[in-house]
Amino acid sequence: MAHKMKRMVADYEKEASKRLAKYQVLRDLDIFVIDNSIRESTVGQLRGHTLENKWAVFNEVKKCGFKHTIVAAFSHMTRVDDVFVKQLLERGEDPEGLWAFSEITAGIKNKLPDTKTVPVGIEKMKETGLCCVIFEIDLGDGTYDFEKFTMKDMCALVNKWNEWCYENLGPKTKVLINFRDLPDVMPEHADRAFEVTVMLANLPTNRRPFGVIYEEPGGKTLPEECGLWGKYFRKIMDDYKWKGHLLTHVHEKYGYSDAANLQTLMDGANGIWGSICTEGAAMGHASSCVTLLNLIRLGNKKVLEKYNCSYLRRAAINVTKITTGKDPHPKQPVYGTRAVDFIFNLTPEEFDLASFFGEKAPVRITSLASPEMIRQRMIDLFGEEEQFTLELAHKMKELILEDLRSNRKEEYMSMVGIALLLDRAGGKLSVKMRDAIDKFEVASPHSKFLIAEVRKIWDEWDLQDEVHGDEMLQFDSFYNGFMAPYFSCYRCNDTIKALQAIDMDSDGMVDWNEFELYLKWAINQYPETQTVDELLDIAFRKGLIPAMQDEFIKTQ
Repeated sequence: MAHKMKRMVADYEKEASKRLAKYQVLRDLDIFVIDNSIRESTVGQLRGHTLENKWAVFNEVKKCGFKHTIVAAFSHMTRVDDVFVKQLLERGEDPEGLWAFSEITAGIKNKLPDTKTVPVGIEKMKETGLCCVIFEIDLGDGTYDFEKFTMKDMCALVNKWNEWCYENLGPKTKVLINFRDLPDVMPEHADRAFEVTVMLANLPTNRRPFGVIYEEPGGKTLPEECGLWGKYFRKIMDDYKWKGHLLTHVHEKYGYSDAANLQTLMDGANGIWGSICTEGAAMGHASSCVTLLNLIRLGNKKVLEKYNCSYLRRAAINVTKITTGKDPHPKQPVYGTRAVDFIFNLTPEEFDLASFFGEKAPVRITSLASPEMIRQRMIDLFGEEEQFTLELAHKMKELILEDLRSNRKEEYMSMVGIALLLDRAGGKLSVKMRDAIDKFEVASPHSKFLIAEVRKIWDEWDLQDEVHGDEMLQFDSFYNGFMAPYFSCYRCNDTIKALQAIDMDSDGMVDWNEFELYLKWAINQYPETQTVDELLDIAFRKGLIPAMQDEFIKTQ
């Protein structure tokens, strides 16, 4: 038995070493990046990019150290791109790093391309002063009738406009050929893509394109197949001693995109083109932020030298906000808020995202959190306090588990969430904690509206106090305005003691900030709350009354 186990371990280690060896390519790769954040991130969005948006995105990606950026896709209509490109050049941006898309034909009729009219994309590039073009090429039967328009004709068309660019766009001209429908082509007509590539590789060295790029636009192709495309394109380029770039771009649908990007880089591609964030058509695409971070994680030093990698995460977050008006999804790999969390303990991983990006990893409070993590989260939020002991944190952990057993599903990560948990566990909501929570802002307009409506009720009762507008209510006003539905007797000893739970600074008054804490907690825990009555009911029944009960128990 021992011998059999030893043999199995040896076989496993041998196979693991063999399988993982391919990742050495990623460690050594001198990756080339063309950023497409300006164009890609706006595709499919309900609101396009304004001129101000384009400048904001452009400035973000420049901070990452990217030297090549796709800035336009020209058409017959005047777009924001036209104005943006003009401003870029007027402000001294180097045209050698500014790219624009162009169709390979000015139009298609009856599945036959216009082979005579100069495509509007390159025509406008000549007018504006751009010199780096990406030709969009389709090779599927859905676009052209290849019985009437043969592959020989297609190669001639590509060569014609490639030559036109070198003749008309200036001495710094660069051309990339983008195969944009490979999933439709490669299963049955791979020869078409290979034929175009061979034609390009056979061109004189001063007319060869800068490289070949391709995309998987539907997110349906398996990573191994995407990699196979790269392998054979690179093989053709090597056979003809064409040292051009080969870049990949993969869209998302079934969870393959990032893996497909890495597989293609391992199999022959030397770069990527895409946005810094995943935003794009349909479900988005493999972002440069995630791809580059994976190379760094695997030990690639060239990426660190070439780009400002510590800014990648911040740029991805900012471009997402510029594009959508919202933060990235919390679970977005690498640049979502939860990507840098501590989940199980406080020990950093071998490659720690938070440390790499110069950020402090938040401690995530769940049923898996240890007492040490709960204590650290309180310190992170409120600073050191004598009451933040491991003993109190252990009681808070027990309450978390008790809540789940009682079918009470709540969060303890936010300021208000963990503060109320502390209070229920026997801690004291200090003035210092209250002041910190006072700065906590509820997010939705409806939540703000509900709290504002409660404040109106508060202000009405404040008018009956001796002092008005001091952000405080006397106990009797607070009881009459808010507590009466839940406590039948104001003068009862139990009610007086319970009221002490909300008087955090023990001044005999209820501060608005003290009461608002529970309102914020209620709306944070139960964001679907619709009315003021619901909000008050939740705040009292699930927040204040349990806290008041704890206060009562402590005085016994």
